[in-house]
Amino acid sequence: MTPHHLPFYFARPGEPDWLMIVMGIFLIAAVLGIGNIYLRLHSLPERMAHKGQKLQFEIVAVLGLLALFTHVHLFWIAALLLALIDLPDFGTPLGRIAGSVERIADSAEGAAVEQTADDANVETGQEKMAPAVSKESVTSKKEVRSHA
Repeated sequence: MTPHHLPFYFARPGEPDWLMIVMGIFLIAAVLGIGNIYLRLHSLPERMAHKGQKLQFEIVAVLGLLALFTHVHLFWIAALLLALIDLPDFGTPLGRIAGSVERIADSAEGAAVEQTADDANVETGQEKMAPAVSKESVTSKKEVRSHA
């Protein structure tokens, strides 16, 4: 009953509507593709901060999650700016300072013990040579005192 001069995209009675099927597949692919692009763009600050320090990465990740769930774009901008900035490393110098102070304290304590032993020997009139201290005994004493 349908006229023969209708365009090809009109479905005839009893036949499948191919245009609707193709457009449905296209719509699903477009939504998944745009969603993938959106999520990759949204995770851009986290991927940039992944190369940096752990603390910086964690702050950027929290800001990214806040931006995702609250839809406040300022959090995403702050995360992007924080990912672009290299934060100074305070942990390494402080750790080296602590190690140096520990070594100084160990050597000052050892020198004080030797000084008191020398003073005791001088007072009693005994002068004897101090035994040589091996590096192994010093390192083992240091390892015992160390917290690491």
